[in-house]
Amino acid sequence: MPRIRIELPEQFAFSTDIALYVGHMNYGGHLDNALLLSVVSEARARFFRSLGYSELDVEGLGIVIADAALQYRSEAFAGEVMQVRMTAADFTSKGCDLLWCMVEKSSGREVARGKTGIVFFDYRLRQVAGLPEAFRLRATATTGGTA
Repeated sequence: MPRIRIELPEQFAFSTDIALYVGHMNYGGHLDNALLLSVVSEARARFFRSLGYSELDVEGLGIVIADAALQYRSEAFAGEVMQVRMTAADFTSKGCDLLWCMVEKSSGREVARGKTGIVFFDYRLRQVAGLPEAFRLRATATTGGTA
């Protein structure tokens, strides 16, 4: 089976720093694979806030995760600060991909990269909805935001 390969853009629209704690570690003493996604989820929530949204209110719609792929590049340990960079790309009529990269802040060592597919969802009607054009405009106009 071929390994997942994720190509990253040269620029990311957003960056945020997240410290790793003992609770993020597994029995091997490094970042747990399931908790890596929780760090990325926190970065995603901050990305949406930087655009003036929450994950439950993007022009009146929420988001749901459609798929996720990630590639590990190195270990990460308690006490390290991860810089998580994120940008929206590959827009469709119902959603887009959020591409991300996680690096250890002081050394620049890449820890992981990935993409998370999102679709917009009308929680009132309980159905997938169209991608809000205002979101696309904000997400593509933003470069270099931090939180």
